[in-house]
Amino acid sequence: MARVMIVEDAEFMRMIIRDILLIHGHEVVAEVADGEEAIQTYFEVKPDLVLMDIIMPDMDGKEALKKILAMDPEAKVVMCSSLGQQAVITESMKIGAMGFIVKPFEPDGMLDVIRKLAEPN
Repeated sequence: MARVMIVEDAEFMRMIIRDILLIHGHEVVAEVADGEEAIQTYFEVKPDLVLMDIIMPDMDGKEALKKILAMDPEAKVVMCSSLGQQAVITESMKIGAMGFIVKPFEPDGMLDVIRKLAEPN
């Protein structure tokens, strides 16, 4: 099972994600609300996987993704975004995101992405 860090500015979304992860046996090692906090916390908790919202105040997910990957090229980051943000998702994948999940979440889709990435290569 994966050790996951959730990066999402909306508390209710963090709750939904956390609940889905916990029910399916994953461990939530941290929950943060913005990109700046995500970068600091990433290196404290060293999660297997990061679920990162793209649109956040202060520092958005793309910026945080760049900074995390600059310091840890092995980081596994999955971007989360609302429907209709295809350009941003494509951009994130170019930066180095390992996958993306579209909101509103389909628990099965989210778990599939996590399962694929959490398995040792």
